[in-house]
Amino acid sequence: MIAFAKNLKQLIGEMSVSEFARRVDIPQQTISRYLLCQREITLTNLCKIANYFDEDIDVLLDRKN
Repeated sequence: MIAFAKNLKQLIGEMSVSEFARRVDIPQQTISRYLLCQREITLTNLCKIANYFDEDIDVLLDRKN
């Protein structure tokens, strides 16, 4: 979870959490909890985020460089 949160923070960059949440259609509170490692990500939301950034899921989870 820590690696995912770190990677997500980096990908979001300067965009606000609320703006990012709106763009990927995931509640802002859920995104915030992912970033704070307070909630494990669902496969559905992981796919939404990977698709938004056009990134491989394994890279997001730090399973592959």
